[in-house]
Order: sequence, then structure tokens, then C-alpha cells
Amino acid sequence: MEGWRNAVREATNSKPLFVTIYGTVIVGVIVSSFFVFSAIYSPSNGSSSWLSSPPLSSVGRFPIQSPSNATSDLPVSPPSQSQGKSLNPIWVPPQEKKMPPLETFRLTKELVGERVKDNVVIVTFGNFAFMDFILTWVKHLTDLGLSNILVGAMDTKLLEALYWKGIPVFDMGSHMSTVDVGWGSPTFHKMGREKVILIDAVLPYGYELLMCDTDMVWLKDPLPYLARYPDADVLTSSDQVVPTVVDDSLDNWPQVGAAYNIGIFHWRPTDSAKKLAKEWKDMLLADDKVWDQNGFNEIVRKQLGPSVDGDSELFYAYDGNLKVGLLPASIFCSGHTYFVQAMYQQLRLEPYAVHTTFQYAGTEGKRHRLREAMVFYDPPEYYDAPGGFLSFKPSIPKSLLLDGPHTIDSHFALVNHQMKQIRSALAIASLLNRTLVMPPIWCRLDRMWFGHPGILAGSLTRQPFICPLDHVFEVNIMLKELPEEEFGPGIGIREYSFLENPLLPKHVKESWLDVKLCQEGSEGCEASNNTSPSGVLKFPKRSSEERFKAIFSSFKDVKVIKFSSIQDAFTGFSNKEREEKFRKRVKTYVGIWCCVENKTPGHIYYDMYWDEKPGWKPVPPQTPEEDHPPL
Repeated sequence: MEGWRNAVREATNSKPLFVTIYGTVIVGVIVSSFFVFSAIYSPSNGSSSWLSSPPLSSVGRFPIQSPSNATSDLPVSPPSQSQGKSLNPIWVPPQEKKMPPLETFRLTKELVGERVKDNVVIVTFGNFAFMDFILTWVKHLTDLGLSNILVGAMDTKLLEALYWKGIPVFDMGSHMSTVDVGWGSPTFHKMGREKVILIDAVLPYGYELLMCDTDMVWLKDPLPYLARYPDADVLTSSDQVVPTVVDDSLDNWPQVGAAYNIGIFHWRPTDSAKKLAKEWKDMLLADDKVWDQNGFNEIVRKQLGPSVDGDSELFYAYDGNLKVGLLPASIFCSGHTYFVQAMYQQLRLEPYAVHTTFQYAGTEGKRHRLREAMVFYDPPEYYDAPGGFLSFKPSIPKSLLLDGPHTIDSHFALVNHQMKQIRSALAIASLLNRTLVMPPIWCRLDRMWFGHPGILAGSLTRQPFICPLDHVFEVNIMLKELPEEEFGPGIGIREYSFLENPLLPKHVKESWLDVKLCQEGSEGCEASNNTSPSGVLKFPKRSSEERFKAIFSSFKDVKVIKFSSIQDAFTGFSNKEREEKFRKRVKTYVGIWCCVENKTPGHIYYDMYWDEKPGWKPVPPQTPEEDHPPL
């Protein structure tokens, strides 16, 4: 039941078009883009949308779905026919100058009916702290041509913000806090109950409901897939990490031992589904200690099987009448099957969705993973940070990456080698007041929250693999504003795919300096701000703070400085107080590897300064007193 436990812990040759068709598309895109730009960026009610077109390329293992309108800027979703009338377009701000009364946004059958297409409505909900996730969620759907969308607002701040951006929104009447409530908190559990109450309220309206968490994104239109199973009362995702099928059919339900995950699931308004929703709601309202997902699994698993018929991928569950199907984990991806295994890629399938489960570092970790996959939308200033950016090419010997067995020792040898380079890069970024583009980090072993053999048995995880940043680093700490008087100046970071993201502005891409480290005293290696004819700056290894400042002050207006290597580049801060503050800061940045099997505790702390401790070895704490981050 690995997946269930994870959920409790929080856990990427077509032929050329005919010229006539190509020309028609281009003209249409230009006209559409001009109209949308005028609508979105007009100073209406102080509202503007910073969302731009989706990524057109892929990085690493994560192919990005490129919808047909990917070149337009915030496309207005095409009108959809529903119950004999057109849906209002999304991303078009309202023309009125005053916010309508709150009761206008009350959930009613009529309000939902305004957003239904083919009797289906796609819904998510959240509070203001998740607005960027919600905007990303909506943008992916509208780029796929879907406009039968509704967002539930748990606070009036979010409701008003979405309304002025032209996003269909309703009031959940939750009076929720506008801040990130944190996984597992009482408020978090309250949010889970709101989901169940919402499902129970919408199903009697007679519409099909595709219910989604805000920390997932759609990469492909799911509605044709869901329509393949018209007899299903409920289609749900799961935390399964071992493939049960190798095509795009539903998972083989007898082989799924992991939890059914309620972050993505589709309900039809059948009597059995409505009965399930009511019992689920009543269970949660009667006991505020029951987690919504556990409650769902408990009820649905009262009876499992048999299959609906010999050829069906559906099965009976709950009361023996509910027909359930399990969405394949290979293409309705969890945070493990997408970011770690890239299961869809290995099976040569196209992913429909990714849900940021099986991850660490809280909400910041979720956001960073979506950024690594280039499927998260940030405002323009994210791509043009003050002071510019610093990046480097990691140096990894083949022996550390590929030689020998994949063990705890070889894993830490590989990660520690990379960590030392990142430490130097963070120091140089701090010195030059630049934002560091983190490199991709290679791991030999997976990370879990329980003892495991390094790679989950039966999974398709390859060794070695590029692991998410939160497998090694505490992303939430790296992005937190720590007191400068104690930890020194903050150091901004970006995801490893940042410089390959199509959303990176042209003026950033074209303002670039390549730096090649050289041995001082060798030919052409001198402390100078003169670049070669090819635009490369040769810079001596083991340079001091003063030399860095003297040379790179000439390039302060360059947006991106990229080092060909970072090893032995910097000798350290000349001011010992600043050095100590920097050390204190970056020591908090690293997390743990977890976990050695059959040992408590079995986790092992990463140590940013492992190389300063003779005889350092990756072993779990031997006593309770040792069980703390490295000093």
C-alpha cells in the first residue's frame, strides 16, 4: 500500500502542412492574438493577466503537449454548445466596473448549467494562496479548447480576483483563510470536506462532474477518454506505482493495491454515485478526524468486484452496484509515475495529466516540480529577475554516474559530488547578486518516506535518473525569506529547465556570457574582462571575491552568465562573517535521503559540507541525539 501511505504524507513525423492551410492558421492566430491582447491587457478594473502561451518544446524526459493554439497569447476559448446555448468565453474580463453581489456567485443548478458542455463540467477549488495553481490549471484546459470549467472560491479575495480575470467562479461559502494552510492541518482537512460537500451538491443537478485538485494540470483533453466508459459511475486516479497495463486502457483493478487517489476523478449523476457521495459526506461530517481520501477508500472498498462483465475494465464496488474504473497511472500520472519514472515515456504513451503527489517540500515543492516540467505559468518578472541569472554545466565523472552497483554509498558519492558544485555556485550567485539556475540532479536511488531497497519493486524507475530537486534539497527553505542578519543575503533559484523554457523572453535569451575556467598562468588565462571573438570569457580558477567583483562588474547588465564548470572557481568570501552566514544558510538547504530498510531511524541526512569531515559516511543516526540536520 505504498501509494496510500504516500498520500497521507504528501507525498514529462508529421508531414508539413500545405501552404494554404499554414497561411490560414497563421492569419487566424495573428487576428486572435491581437483581439485577446487588447481584451486582457486593457486597463479594465486594474485587471491584467500575465499568462502567456504554453511551452512548445520539451526538456529532459517531459514532453509538453502543444495544443493547436499554442502560439496565441491567452486564447479566448471557442464558444461551446450546451443545452442549446453558447458558453461565455474565458479570459475575457467583465465590462462592468463594479463587483456583482456575492449572492450572484452562489452555487446553483443554473450557475453550473452555464458552464456545461455535453453534460460535463470540470471543477476545481481552492483559496487565494493557490491562485497561481488555479490560473495554471485553467490555462491548460483553455489551451486544449475546453471551456466547460468552473472554479470554486473558498475566500472572497480569490473569487474577486478570478472574476476580474474572466474565469468562471462560484462562492463555496467556506470563509477560508487566504494563506497556504499546510498539508494535514485542521484547515486542510476542512478543505477536503468541502470537496465532498461540493460533489454531493452538484450530482443531483444531473451533470457529469470531473473533479480535480488544484495541484494538477491537464496535458491532453481527457473528455474523449472518459467518454470511452459510459457505463462507469466513477472513474478515479490512483497512487499505483507499478504498471498493470502497457497501453492506454484502464488499470487492471485486481492488481491495484495502492490507494484510489481523489485528486482526479469523474462522477456520473447515477443513483449509485449519488448514494456514495452522500454516505461519504455523512462519514466525514460525523468525524473530523477522518481524512477525505481515506474515507473514500474505506467506503468504496467495502466490496471490490467482480468485473462488470468478462470484457469490461470496470468493476463493481461499494454496495455491489457502483461501477468503478481506475484511470491508468501511466497517463493519469502521479508525482512518481511522471517525475520519477516517466512511465508514460517508457511505454510510449501520451500523458493526460500530472498530479503533484509523491513529493516533498510542501506547496513550494509542488510548484517547483511543475516548473521543472515547464507546465507552470509564472508572471513575466519570474523570467527576468533583478541582477540576472547564473548557471553552470555540472561536471560528473562517468564512474560516479554509471559504474558499480546502485547502493547507498554510490548514490551519496554521486549526489555529494554534485552538491559541492552547487555550493560553489550558490556562493558565486550570492556574491554577484544573481539568481542561480539549479542544474539537473542525478540520483541512483529513489526517495520515499519508508524503508525501501532503493527503487520500488516492479516500478519502471531507471537508474540513474534525474531526480526532482525536492529529493535532495528543501525547496521550501531555499525559497523562504530567512533573516538576512542571521543567514546573509537571500539567493534566488530557478528550476533546471528554466533557460530552455519558451516563456523566457527574447531579451534574456540574447543577453548571454559564456565563462570558461582556466588555469592561471596558462596562455590567455588572465584576470580580464576581455572576451574572445566568440564571446567567451576566460576566467582563472580559484579566484577571490575581489577578483570576481572586479571582472564581473563589467557584465552586470548581462542577463545570463554561464560557467562551463564551477569546480574550484571560488576561494570563498573575504569577510569571515559573511562566510559564516552563507554557511549557515546553505546548511539548511539540504534534506534527507529516506530510508534504509529495517532500521529506525533509517533516514540519512545530506550534508552540504560533507567534504570537510574526514571519514564522512552515509549512515543513519545511531542515537536519538544524532538525529538532527548536520551542524
